[in-house]
Amino acid sequence: MGAHDRGLQAAAQSLMKAALAAVDPAAAVRRAVRRAGDVLAVGGRRYNLADYERVRLVAGGKAAVAMAGAAVDILAERLSSGVVVTKYGHGGGPTTGAPLQMIEAGHPVPDENSLRGAQAIADVVSGATERDLLICLISGGGSALLTLPVEGLSLSDVQSLTNALLRSGATIHEMNTVRKHWSRIKGGQLARLAAPATVITLILSDVVGDSLETIASGPTVPDPTTTSDAQAVLEHYAIPAAGRIPLQETPKAGDPAFQRVQNLIVASNRLAATAAVARARDLGFNTLLMGTFLEGEAREVGIVAAGLAKAIVTHSDPAPAPACLVWGGETTVTVRGAGKGGRNQELALAAALALDGWPDVLVVALATDGTDGPTDAAGAVVTGETAQRARKLGLVPLEALQANDSYPLLDATGSLLKTGPTGTNVNDLLFILAGHLP
Repeated sequence: MGAHDRGLQAAAQSLMKAALAAVDPAAAVRRAVRRAGDVLAVGGRRYNLADYERVRLVAGGKAAVAMAGAAVDILAERLSSGVVVTKYGHGGGPTTGAPLQMIEAGHPVPDENSLRGAQAIADVVSGATERDLLICLISGGGSALLTLPVEGLSLSDVQSLTNALLRSGATIHEMNTVRKHWSRIKGGQLARLAAPATVITLILSDVVGDSLETIASGPTVPDPTTTSDAQAVLEHYAIPAAGRIPLQETPKAGDPAFQRVQNLIVASNRLAATAAVARARDLGFNTLLMGTFLEGEAREVGIVAAGLAKAIVTHSDPAPAPACLVWGGETTVTVRGAGKGGRNQELALAAALALDGWPDVLVVALATDGTDGPTDAAGAVVTGETAQRARKLGLVPLEALQANDSYPLLDATGSLLKTGPTGTNVNDLLFILAGHLP
């Protein structure tokens, strides 16, 4: 690797660090919630804790532990009890000693602990009265981690359906449209269980567009989708047994269940992306935020990313070198092969092929939660030399891409990003760097 590539690598590491720091879940909760005595201020609303007999907390998602830790610090002696459900390897730490039950569960495919966690949360909120205050902390991953299927649908059914949807290329909006209608707590149904309690839901967004009803399948949000919408998704992607899946309707806007509910996004992909932009400018790059609505097939987005890098080098367009383009969002992968990888790794491998032989260019594809697909990698960083290094090792990049087998090649070429669980989850980031700093 040349000196210029090493400089771009160092810059990329700095951008990732700045982006992740900006969406630290505990800091996000502390920014959103202030307590002065018995007065709790949340997003412009005030709650008098003296009005409530019990304050309970439920949290679900990959950022649940850090969010709960901050909430425990704020609520202190007023917190009665609660349940925290997170992904395996994401538990422990901040909530130690608090009156909370901790459950680690399966993701992206739910398991027995996903059922146990969802039932524990349902048990906490059921039977609440007007004198109860429920703090609900939601982050990405909650759709799988909190699984409580409708009658007639087994855990095995949910696992099979989830696997089929994950492999189909369906967007997260489409997947969660279905999940809401086979669940007893998603799609606003947790709010229905909690009524008439007061509910404050703090949300770390991991979906494109920050739609409240999609994040973790919107457990405390009115659901604009219907069982017909869910059925249409199942049929569009030819999901096996689509016509025999029991679906139930969800509460809509205007339902009394939402009269005492506040939903507030406390961190998002845009916050991470703008932090990366600021850091890139500090480093001396001509920097553009390309948006936070990036979607599409991962391998096709990788080709687009490479094209932008080439345009910078060749035509100083859309920015002159040294340039940094920042994009946020979430791509999808239609699985055709039996390989190992994730959407960010597939995007990066496609970019590496398209950049083959180009100097002074680098592409980073990062899952902000530290987990890209069913692997231990968070994504990958590739340059114009990546494909060449692979061939020298006897690997064939195009064959790996066609087999959805990006992980082994990127691992062999030293291109994988391995951060471990970051404790946050605000979707994916894509950095395109071209040129070199003086």
